[in-house]
Amino acid sequence: MKDVHIVIGCLALGLNLLAFLLGSAAWLRKRPSAWFWKLLRAGQIMVVVECALGGILLLMGKKASDLHLLYGVLPVVVAVIAEQLKISAATQILDARELPDAQAVGRLPQEQQRAIVIAIMRREVGAMTLSALVVTALLIRAATVIH
Repeated sequence: MKDVHIVIGCLALGLNLLAFLLGSAAWLRKRPSAWFWKLLRAGQIMVVVECALGGILLLMGKKASDLHLLYGVLPVVVAVIAEQLKISAATQILDARELPDAQAVGRLPQEQQRAIVIAIMRREVGAMTLSALVVTALLIRAATVIH
């Protein structure tokens, strides 16, 4: 079971690192990336699985330092906070442009609509890319403070 925990941890770390790299590229290029979202979601799933396995190991009587536990649980917290930032991205962009809703965007010229969509996409990708970086750092730290 401990070996599975280590393998899943490495997988979570690798997926989040790849998501960070692809997300950074998508953000810089101002283009969406389907692979970014797939890697990000896979990384998030692996983090949850990793936490669950860690919990099982604790219930089985295995010991881990308080720091290991903290760095192992914080990635879930970071992901939840990032999701909230992503959800609010469209509202923030529309509010900054004093637009009441998406229908108001539809009444704008095509070029302005595109600029708003790109701004929303970049804010969403930016929040989630940064979360993938933080999660990667936390997972690295968790791996270094096992006992």
